[in-house]
Amino acid sequence: MSAAIKDDPTLLRDVDLARAALDEACEPGSVGDHLGAVMEGERLATHYFRCTSAGYPGWNWSVTLARAPRAKHATICESALVPGEGALLAPVWVPYVERLAPGDIGPGDITPYVADDPLLEQGFEATGDDDVDAMAQWELGLGRTRVLSPEGRERAAQRWYDGAHGPAAPVAVKAPAACATCGFFVPMAGVLRSVFGVCANAWSPSDGTVVSLDHGCGAHSEVDMTAPEPDKVPAPIVDEFAVDEL
Repeated sequence: MSAAIKDDPTLLRDVDLARAALDEACEPGSVGDHLGAVMEGERLATHYFRCTSAGYPGWNWSVTLARAPRAKHATICESALVPGEGALLAPVWVPYVERLAPGDIGPGDITPYVADDPLLEQGFEATGDDDVDAMAQWELGLGRTRVLSPEGRERAAQRWYDGAHGPAAPVAVKAPAACATCGFFVPMAGVLRSVFGVCANAWSPSDGTVVSLDHGCGAHSEVDMTAPEPDKVPAPIVDEFAVDEL
């Protein structure tokens, strides 16, 4: 355990020197009451003053003083404006790639390349020969350096299933039948085929989008409207006193 820093009476009581340094460097009238002093190290202390500038509520001025060994007078090291309790601070900076959200990408926008994206994996088994590997890609019809990883497929599937084209969507809850039995349902390829497909019905609100097998809408190919029964009109009542029957 390190030894406690000893108080330096010369530095701690030299409030006037610290204030004079601020008065010289700061806007006139912006230095308020002395808030105290803290020992930062051996023969090193920082004095704090309230900042009274209207543009910096909650901020404080700081002045750091030092004293050389056996010296009787303090020396000014630096002064700064530091945040105090209740100070208005800028939000923590977040890298661009982490600030992007679905829906933020518009025409002409390009997302940053993520080299170690956990949602992707290599689209082929590398042999070590660049020419052979590149030829194998195109012969297999892939033409892609990376494809979805199991984690990437799982996240996408969960997002689609919980979204507007899954079974919990209002249009699906009131649908007369599920997409799995609709003639306009085009199953997806690969492992997602067992859960999702694409809607190809121009009348459906899901046309051209990924839908789950248990999604549905009123444009189902095998469902017809049930026409309401016509109102039964009772037999007419003839007033024999008002008309003459023939």
